[in-house]
Amino acid sequence: MSSFDGQASLPSPPPSEPEVHTSFRPAIATISVGAPDIHPLKKKLDVISTNGFSGIELFYDDLHQVAKELQRRDSRTPVDTSQQDNNTTDYYDIKAAFQIKNMCEQRGLQIVSLQPFRNYEGLLCKDEQARRIKELQHWTKLATILGNDVFILIPSSFLGKDEAAGDKERLVEDLTLAAEIAHPVRLAYEALAWGTHVNRWEESWDIVQRVNRKNFGICFDTFNIAAGVWADPTTVSGRSSEEADQMLQQSLQRLMSDVDPDRVFCIQLADGERVDPSAAFLHIPNQPTLLGWSRNSRLFPFEEDRGGYLPILEIARAVTSGIGFSGWVSMEIFSRTTRDDSPMVPSEHAARAASSWDKTIKSLEETSLRKCP
Repeated sequence: MSSFDGQASLPSPPPSEPEVHTSFRPAIATISVGAPDIHPLKKKLDVISTNGFSGIELFYDDLHQVAKELQRRDSRTPVDTSQQDNNTTDYYDIKAAFQIKNMCEQRGLQIVSLQPFRNYEGLLCKDEQARRIKELQHWTKLATILGNDVFILIPSSFLGKDEAAGDKERLVEDLTLAAEIAHPVRLAYEALAWGTHVNRWEESWDIVQRVNRKNFGICFDTFNIAAGVWADPTTVSGRSSEEADQMLQQSLQRLMSDVDPDRVFCIQLADGERVDPSAAFLHIPNQPTLLGWSRNSRLFPFEEDRGGYLPILEIARAVTSGIGFSGWVSMEIFSRTTRDDSPMVPSEHAARAASSWDKTIKSLEETSLRKCP
């Protein structure tokens, strides 16, 4: 799995989406079909389109890789010195954003989000905070170029407690400022299971309510919900405790009763692989165990044959039909398999995602039909 030479002609029109009537729109994160520094974005967009997806979550690393290619190309030709700041990172990011938007339009793809804007809230270093605010302004410009309804995903910070404060009021203050800076571009806040101060969806939802800005909402990720309350890859069972099922049920009941679907900007689907509890990537010094697991061992839903074991369908039902959500549902996996330099990586991962989407959406729709009188 990998990329081809990036020079292939445009693919034939994408096949129609699954025949199942649905209010959900299929998207996939570009990171899910290949590593940005190995597999060219053009190839990834080709296979995403031909496998029936209509939207993408654009990983910033993919955009920046295109920017670096543009800068290398310019370095081999005379540069127009009248173009102010044309050698800066921001300048080439902007050029890349215009190019990527055009590439997506040619393939019938909508850009859903730009992500992830990591480790922003609660910064203790004032200089670093000022730098990140400037960076957010840049990302807002990129999001505006990429489309009229692109949101920026902000995952909860996983910096050390000596780098980021955990005071709720401070987090709300920082994220309120982010919403004001980005307006009218939307921001979606996501609780990472290994977040230092915010690692449960309940905590991120509380912050979304406190920020109370129309352009500030939430993103639910089935892997992070499961990893936060149900799973532990370092145990033989793969579960956090004997009460894992009960704890998950209680959490999902709260979710379905408390969350306003209009504040949910995206749903992300991923399972987790049951791995050897002694796997090296689970035990990297100064790195959260769940982070190592997430970066190496996510799977698409319905991939039990590859080791998937989390209660993903149950969570997916709660965060979609359970709250009355309609909109983008994105396949988002991180995996050691995407770093294989085989040229078949993007094609194989996109095909796996399409098969997973078909099985998932049919299961979700069957649930909705059973609820109908």
